[in-house]
Parts: sequence; C-alpha cells; structure tokens
Amino acid sequence: MFDHYSALADNTELIDRLFRPLLARRMREKFAAAGLGADGQSIDLAREHFALYVPTNAPASGKFGLLVWISPFDAAAIPSAWLPVLDKHSTIVVTAAGSGNAANVYSRRIPLAMLGYANVAKAYSIDPARTYVGGLSGGSRVALRVALAFPDVFHGALLNAGSDSFGTAVLSPPEADLFRQFEEGMRLVYATGSRDEENLAIDAHSRESARDLCITDLHTEEMRGRGHDWIDASTLDRALTNLSAPRTIDAGLAACRERRAREIDAQLHDIEMLIAAGNKREARDRLQRLDERCGGLAAPRSVELENRSNP
Repeated sequence: MFDHYSALADNTELIDRLFRPLLARRMREKFAAAGLGADGQSIDLAREHFALYVPTNAPASGKFGLLVWISPFDAAAIPSAWLPVLDKHSTIVVTAAGSGNAANVYSRRIPLAMLGYANVAKAYSIDPARTYVGGLSGGSRVALRVALAFPDVFHGALLNAGSDSFGTAVLSPPEADLFRQFEEGMRLVYATGSRDEENLAIDAHSRESARDLCITDLHTEEMRGRGHDWIDASTLDRALTNLSAPRTIDAGLAACRERRAREIDAQLHDIEMLIAAGNKREARDRLQRLDERCGGLAAPRSVELENRSNP
C-alpha cells in the first residue's frame, strides 16, 4: 500500500503548475473569498489502489526506469504482453485505479499519477533520466499535461492514441523556467494505430503546435495495422528505446525563442496601448487569448496588465 504524500500533489502546487497564470490567480481568489485555503491534498491514499510491476532483475546500473501510466479505464491494469519488454528495459510501471476518463483530471487523475510516482521513487532507486509519464487515449492527453507541468520530474512522455495542441486553454505553457526545462529535457513519443485516423490527425496538429512554440524533441512510433488501441509490445519496446536515447538541443532553439519572445512582447505592448486608450474590454479579451496561447511565458506582465484592465 502506498502511504507517502508528496508536495508534488498539493493543491497549491497543482494550481501553480497546471493552470495558466490568469486562471490560477482567479482560482486562488475564489478560494480566499470563500474563506478556504487552496492547500492540502485531494487524495486519501488509504482508499486508493495502484497496480505496480517491478522487473524481475535489477538493472546493472542499480537504477530502474519508471513509467507512470494514466489509463482511460477505472481498473488499474498493466497488459501482460508488456512484461517482457519492461524486464528488457528495467522499467517499473505504476498505474492508479479509479483514474479513468470519468474521473476529475485535477482532483484525481493528476494527483494520483504524482503520488504513484512519489511512492515508487521512495521505494526504489529510479533513474531520473528514464522517468516517464504516459497513457492511453484520454489518459494520454492527461499525461501530456503532466509532462508539460512537471518537466523537472519526467523526462519523456509516451502518448498512446491521444494528444492535444499546445498553446490552447488545456495545454498552455507553464512559467518560463519550467517551460525551458520542457524544451530542453522532454522527449515526446507519439504511438497511434495506423488505422486510428482521427487521432493521427490530432497528433499531427499537436506536433505542429509544439514546433510553433519551439518544442522540437518529437518522435512517432507507428502501430501498423492497429486502430484505437493499447500500445503493443513491439511498439512499446521501440518507444522505450527512443525515450532513453541521448538528447541534443535543437540548433534552432535559440532563434526560435527570440522570435517567440518578440511576438509575446509585441502582443503585451498592444494590450498596454489598449488599456492606455481606455479600451479595457478589448484588452481583457486579448489578454485571455494571450494567456491561453502563451501562459506563463507572458507572465508576470500579463498579470500586471490584467490588474490595470479591470473595471
């Protein structure tokens, strides 16, 4: 039974990491107005169940890899076909029950994933460079949010038949230091069935939006002849090999960051001019769109401008 509570699953930590700055601020204000604190945790581990697989042999390095898996189903299950692959890669898998698509993303699915990580990391010697988050379908979409919010914990994401576009309300960049860690240290591996046309198209949009925000460590592993389905053993093998391969910083990253910073500065300047001209409603609308698109990359100026744009 897991019994270790980590600060990574605290409500305040989740608000700061997962929500774009203007929305996070409003959430904290609502808690305060209701006389409630945003601190504490939403999970009682005594009531939870996790499935855990630990490879039969310890790795030569003494450190296991770890894959935190988020399922679209309520049952905590690890496919038996994965086990030889997990043994080969010396990779532990942990997944929570009661964390399917019907569960609340922010009060259950994400904190359960972080507590699963924290308890395994406490019990076993884990290689930080081989610590990944992944999921299937709706669980994959949640895993992508976790990867973006916790690049100081996870260094790869396995996206099995589910993704979202970056720079949107559900996937806006975190604060600048975390996003820099994501750009430089996170590898995304998309694994979707060749017959799952809807999610293949969504994956393509996800990668395009990622590149537009200077995220470049993007890879695909084809699940040939498969539909909307669990990643099979051979594709999992390739994906884990890909995730653990050496990383290099994209040569164009610095120039891309400069371009992005200029675009954000220009938008902030335009919003400031709207406020100065008394067009506060339009300024707030522009701030909302910028907050969704650029999130923490536009802070703290976006927060300051919201203060000035309020009636």
